[in-house]
Amino acid sequence: MFVVGGESLIDLVQEPLGPDGVIRMSAHQGGSPYNCAIALSKLGNDTGFLCPISKDGFGTYLLAPLQEAGVKSLLPERVFAPSTLAVVTLNAKKEARYEFYRGADRAFTAEGLRAALPDGMKVFQIGGFCPIEPEDAAVWVDVAIHALRKGAILSMDPNVRPSLVSDFDAYKRRLAAFLDLVHVAKLSKEDLVALDASKSIEQHAKELLGRPNCELVVVTLGDEGSVAFTETGTARAGIYSPPMFGDTVGAGDSLMAGILTILDEQGDLKPGRLSRLDQAALEKVLRFGAVVAGLNCARKGCTPPTRSEVDTVPHLPD
Repeated sequence: MFVVGGESLIDLVQEPLGPDGVIRMSAHQGGSPYNCAIALSKLGNDTGFLCPISKDGFGTYLLAPLQEAGVKSLLPERVFAPSTLAVVTLNAKKEARYEFYRGADRAFTAEGLRAALPDGMKVFQIGGFCPIEPEDAAVWVDVAIHALRKGAILSMDPNVRPSLVSDFDAYKRRLAAFLDLVHVAKLSKEDLVALDASKSIEQHAKELLGRPNCELVVVTLGDEGSVAFTETGTARAGIYSPPMFGDTVGAGDSLMAGILTILDEQGDLKPGRLSRLDQAALEKVLRFGAVVAGLNCARKGCTPPTRSEVDTVPHLPD
């Protein structure tokens, strides 16, 4: 099973201001780990989601896509804390910017999360809000170590959000504790700039690969595609542009799911094998991820494609 740990939330997207001057919001299910879990399941993977879900109406709204996609809720008992909210503004390029009001995604205990981890995990994917708060980070690191001991590959997409952090230096120390555990790290170029703008992407990748477990680093470059690094090779791939464009919400989460999926299918999602991926292998992985992300961008909001939709794209690598 692929297990994804981290937040689910409601995106409240501001609609264009009408002539009456009233702000209207539309509600959409979201959260980077939530999106990734759905994308993994729609790509055909047995997937579990490790996040508390509120008893409120938004919680019911969040559960529906998980159930539709076949994602197993690993914390089935819903909590009284209100659903976490993100207020979303789209810029002229339809790229999303967020402000957060947190609730149910933090209503957990270390004991509860550890107990919910299934046996036989292939992957434990973490990220999003996990390193934001010191007390939360301590719990998620503990759970990640528990997953590692159960034999899981660890992967992380931190989605660095400086606006959520009061002490960014302390946040970077917490994030480093996670990065010391993971085998696969996926970050955006914006993440790397926020962490240290003085370093190049290549320097960041080299430092990540020098951590105790890390064997594969993927960096997304927006409309310039993505680049991947191992000890053995480096590769770059462009984006996949769908025939029609919706927006970029969830593109990175879908790409992450695509990368984990193709690595597993190729038998490479194992310690020692990831580090041996060469340029040709990395290009194949990135192109598959790009197609998954591109098809997500064909619709508004995060709507990851099914595996059958991905397989209809004619120029996927053999």
